[in-house]
Amino acid sequence: MAGSINGFLRKFDIEKLLLQKYIIGIVFFMINFLILKQTHNFMKNTFRLPLLTLLIMVISSISGYAQEKEYYELKTYTIKNDDQEKMVDNYLEHAYLPALKRMGIKPVGVFKVRPDKFKVSDKIYVLIPFQSLAEFDKLESMLAVDKTHLSSGAEYINATHDKKPYERISSVLMKAFHDMPKMKPSKVEGKRTDRVYELRSYEGPTEAMYNRKVNMFNEGGEVELFESLGFNAVFYADVISGDKMPNLMYMTTFTNMEKRDALWKDFGSSDKWKEISVIDKYQNTVSHADIYLLYPTEYSDY
Repeated sequence: MAGSINGFLRKFDIEKLLLQKYIIGIVFFMINFLILKQTHNFMKNTFRLPLLTLLIMVISSISGYAQEKEYYELKTYTIKNDDQEKMVDNYLEHAYLPALKRMGIKPVGVFKVRPDKFKVSDKIYVLIPFQSLAEFDKLESMLAVDKTHLSSGAEYINATHDKKPYERISSVLMKAFHDMPKMKPSKVEGKRTDRVYELRSYEGPTEAMYNRKVNMFNEGGEVELFESLGFNAVFYADVISGDKMPNLMYMTTFTNMEKRDALWKDFGSSDKWKEISVIDKYQNTVSHADIYLLYPTEYSDY
């Protein structure tokens, strides 16, 4: 896992550097062009303002295109009893989340499985946003030297093998879609245990077919459709490291189950969905889907 993450770090850092150099090069070219023109008096004053306006528009356009996409880690704790749940909750609330905030990493969402007679509530999900892969990479080393974190989380950190706080932790690393490059913490209100935070995971049969599903969300207008209907999405992202790839994940939020069901009905009957769902290139692009109906803990940031 460490080798895979380091590989991603190198790859995306190089891409970021090249893009930055490209933007800087264009800016310097335009500035030098203006200086040269002014020095040699090649243009009249009446043409300088339009050219400067054009320069600003070009730079703004390029900067918008180069807008940084966030990265997300979804940590999933598997627990087997109340003691483990209490220990993980205590650690997250009083040690882990406060430590992340001291590093400027926020907002952090913590979710649990909605009660259901057919499902065991044996998972705690933690969704963490990062501005870069470098920020993700240094997280553990920062936690290891944070004295407040080590003190507040001592019970969890120093747990013995016969009193372990969880059965297992799994982790998925994601990169935001370009149609929603930044997380939008849910503004849904009401009793937290009544809320529905729906986490969906779509797996593609092949990389090429998966990419067409991602295209459906972005260029195809699926993200825009969710937004127009009021699904209160928190994020849409491409899984760049996980055990079910190729894979995308996204989260939508609702005040309660009734609101959730009503909006999905509106989604299925909308003209936009009927239009894009029959396009040939979007057919058979999802080989497996998982749907997790969650609610936010009292100490979750949203």
